[in-house]
Amino acid sequence: LRQLNGISGFPKLKESKYDFFETGHSSTSISAALGMARARDLKKENYNVISVIGDGALTGGMVYEALNDVGYNKTNLIIILNDNEMSISSNVGGSSNCLNNVRISSSYNKLKERVHLKLSKRKYIENKAYKLKQAIKSFFITSSFFEDLGIRYVGPIDGHDIEELDKVLRRVKKLKGPTVIHTITKKGQGYLPAMKNPNKYHAVGPFNVKTGKVLQENTNTYSKSFGKAMMGITKEDKKVVAITAAMTDGTGLKEYSKKYSNNFFDIGIAEEHGVTFAAGLAISGLKPVFAVYSTFLQRAFDQIVHDVCIPNLNVTFAIDRAGLVGQDGKTHQGVFDLSYLSLIPNMTIVAPKCIDEMETILRYAVNANKPVAIRYPRGGDLYKLKPLKKIKEGKWEIVSKGNKTIILATGKMVGYAMCIKDRCKSNPTVINACFVKPLDYNMLDNIVDNYDNIITLEDNNIIGGFGNQVLLYLNKKGKNKNIKIIGFDDKFIDHGKVDELLSNENMSIDDIVNIIDN
Repeated sequence: LRQLNGISGFPKLKESKYDFFETGHSSTSISAALGMARARDLKKENYNVISVIGDGALTGGMVYEALNDVGYNKTNLIIILNDNEMSISSNVGGSSNCLNNVRISSSYNKLKERVHLKLSKRKYIENKAYKLKQAIKSFFITSSFFEDLGIRYVGPIDGHDIEELDKVLRRVKKLKGPTVIHTITKKGQGYLPAMKNPNKYHAVGPFNVKTGKVLQENTNTYSKSFGKAMMGITKEDKKVVAITAAMTDGTGLKEYSKKYSNNFFDIGIAEEHGVTFAAGLAISGLKPVFAVYSTFLQRAFDQIVHDVCIPNLNVTFAIDRAGLVGQDGKTHQGVFDLSYLSLIPNMTIVAPKCIDEMETILRYAVNANKPVAIRYPRGGDLYKLKPLKKIKEGKWEIVSKGNKTIILATGKMVGYAMCIKDRCKSNPTVINACFVKPLDYNMLDNIVDNYDNIITLEDNNIIGGFGNQVLLYLNKKGKNKNIKIIGFDDKFIDHGKVDELLSNENMSIDDIVNIIDN
């Protein structure tokens, strides 16, 4: 509505007049919109409810659960299906092939010619990568599919033609029952670099507008290190396979997908399916590694419990973007994984303190013959640290010895703890708690006997997190001491630069130095 405000005959809009609900992913949008529509009907009110979804959302099962409900109950609801042949990466799967059936129709090709004519007039070049047809669109976007469910189908129409969209929307909102409006758009239209490389510009940092060049690119990241490690490990052991949920580029598996295409599976935006699929691979003797963002793995909690951990299968979860991800916002902050994974029996959780530990830990995980979660952050290292060369089950590492105050840090926060130590007058001891589950119980017993103050440091919610597990053990042993748990409070963290967010949560380096020295 903000973009259309006052354009092509659209009236000036008062934003307060409209309810806007952003769901965690567009695959859940129809369910939310249906709830709003049913509430409208129950209250006997009169307004339109519109769900906007991307074609990539058709890989997620909730879409079909909602469509089944919508079509059966004939609720008045408008669904705009924005079809740009992309999600975060190129779409894959059977549904995408179904949309291809629409694209080869005469009506679609006439539309395509109109869109391309407009683009060529603006001297834009069509990206060849867009010719890769994505899996979920092709089978489910035919008019017969929706109409068989009891949902009216309109389209496809040019989603860049605002006047045409205006006409269609004005007509459709007068109709009774549910309607799908199928729009065809071009991801990145209007900016050539984004059209040529839509994956990169889906979530890009600051860049030069004229050249499209990103201003600051990390030379090495945890994601890149993971992808490189997977290449080396798979070269030695062909039982190792990689799974991603439409995040080939983001998880660092782009080169892997090319070199080891037989060992690579992109299952679309369907994390629940991905976890149980991995379980099937594992029970058949393979060594699956599911590369997934922390916030997206939450969707598959039930499958982790029932399909992987109860049968105790050899599945590795490579959990990217753990901790704060900054400006991606509250739906993407990976600050709950330590909590929701720690409570599951048979799950082992380990975190590299630096990029150079990724391969060592990954080798341990794929050969552990049990569920293992490797948790690592977005970006690179905070501090130059010497990597572990060998992983000992459930054992921590003394990174730097100091006085009678000790910091137990996990993952990225080990480097953060060293930054804190460098600023402290009191010279604390720093421990790399590389195993969050199981804890190093022998070291904890020694710490209680020999240190006056214990500080736990994690980039996770403190409820059920690493510090909570340490405190629980000390309580059980009757060895309660002065312990301070530092992590995120019980709330959702909004978008912003990571340093700013840490400061907002009273977790800046200066904040923690003051806690230790005072």
